[in-house]
Amino acid sequence: MPASLWRPTPLLRASAGVHALSLAGAVLFPAQWALAAGAVLASHVVLAAAGMWPRSRWLGPNLSRLPCGMRGVALTFDDGPDPEATPRVLDLLEGAGARATFFCIGQRVEAHSGIAAAIVEGGHRLENHTLTHPNGFALLGPRRLAQEIDRTQEILGELSGRPPRYFRAPAGIRSPWLEPFLARRGLTLTSWSRRGYDAVDPDADRVARRLIAGLAARDILLLHDGSLLSRRPRTPVLEVLPCVLRRVKAAGLETLLLPGESEA
Repeated sequence: MPASLWRPTPLLRASAGVHALSLAGAVLFPAQWALAAGAVLASHVVLAAAGMWPRSRWLGPNLSRLPCGMRGVALTFDDGPDPEATPRVLDLLEGAGARATFFCIGQRVEAHSGIAAAIVEGGHRLENHTLTHPNGFALLGPRRLAQEIDRTQEILGELSGRPPRYFRAPAGIRSPWLEPFLARRGLTLTSWSRRGYDAVDPDADRVARRLIAGLAARDILLLHDGSLLSRRPRTPVLEVLPCVLRRVKAAGLETLLLPGESEA
């Protein structure tokens, strides 16, 4: 994808201003160094809070709902492919005539390339969810950040014949450095409007209620076809997905791929 122009958000510009003024103040008024340090610390706290809010746009563009005019919802699945769950998810989607977007972990695609190929053959899309899903993703430096994103772009691009256009950060948590990095690669940060918490909650009924209560056009739903929790190897997605698909149909909605991906 072609690079896009990165523009710092008002929050980032304000933070840069705080740093510049604090440095100048510390130089001109050394006795007030504690005040300057406090201002810098406060700006860092605000930036960290923005990065820990998955749907925040304070650090840059963030797709959390489909664009106006789209009459449908987007089903998205994270953390796969999984050799047990993903093929069954694909069967459920095929039976309902539904399409979905899979935010895949690069190493898992390498390990289960046949399943990833089946995702593409089913009319679905593969998108970037890092190479290894590191827990400390928001703390990564430029070299590791490049490895996590660029290698996954290569893996998914070679398999599907198209480079991913969308990126989802692990747990949605990221640093202020991510957006300029994504912009140079033509990637769009993507979050969600509805989250079932199926990665941490084994109760299928609770997960389904979170996803379908008040379901409306333009919603982006987050589920998981893979699990990173060793104590519970699978999520309740296989019990939840049929309920979600029925609710989508009853609401007269379509299942859509993410913007710009409507081609068959």
